[in-house]
Amino acid sequence: MFYKKTLYILTVILFLGTSGLWARDTATFVDLGFSPDSNTFMFAQYGVQAGTLRPWAELFIVDVPGNNFVSGGIMAYTHDSPVVFGQDGSGAFHSALVRNAPIVERHRINHSIQGRPLFIAHRVFGDQYLVCYVDNSISNMIEFRDFQTGASYRATLVTMIEGSGAALRSSFHINVERQARDGTRINYMVGSPHLSHPQVTSYRIRQVRVFGDAMIFIIETHRQEGGNIAVRYMVEALQRIPF
Repeated sequence: MFYKKTLYILTVILFLGTSGLWARDTATFVDLGFSPDSNTFMFAQYGVQAGTLRPWAELFIVDVPGNNFVSGGIMAYTHDSPVVFGQDGSGAFHSALVRNAPIVERHRINHSIQGRPLFIAHRVFGDQYLVCYVDNSISNMIEFRDFQTGASYRATLVTMIEGSGAALRSSFHINVERQARDGTRINYMVGSPHLSHPQVTSYRIRQVRVFGDAMIFIIETHRQEGGNIAVRYMVEALQRIPF
């Protein structure tokens, strides 16, 4: 009897915990690699819809020099039935990857070339990050070093938010300062500050990866969807600098 009661309690706790994750609609990020010349980068995100519990996946192929998607480089798939208890939506991701194999091959994406990580964010106090304010904008600054080249970096993500409720829109860009081993400094601006994103309330730099002459910033976004918060990912690409 004690065993059955304990098993029941654990099952309820697991169900409630999983339901909470579903309600928040949190995507999982997947690094799908670069082309050998570092001109293209592919990533994916997948999850379970908060309302329908249907698994979904999105694949993206990025033109690194142009910091934009290649033609046909946004691919989406949503399964027609909900997940069962214990599933995380990864099945939709694998289905989407198989369905879009031709474009992956066309852009010479090599899934084993995932780049070298220079920065990986770790949450502090649950879901909290250190944030400072600069000139009425929210600034999220990180510092990291490339121990292979000896260069150090300071990246400041600047977010501008306008409006509220259904009219809320935001934009961001990243100011990057590179200091070479000899002390030489170069500044770059990454992103499109004039491109607005509806209902996105925050941005965070979660990873920075390099391969060849490409640097990829992986950005976590929080978007309002009704009464839920949808966690999604996007990337910004920087190329032709001496990493």
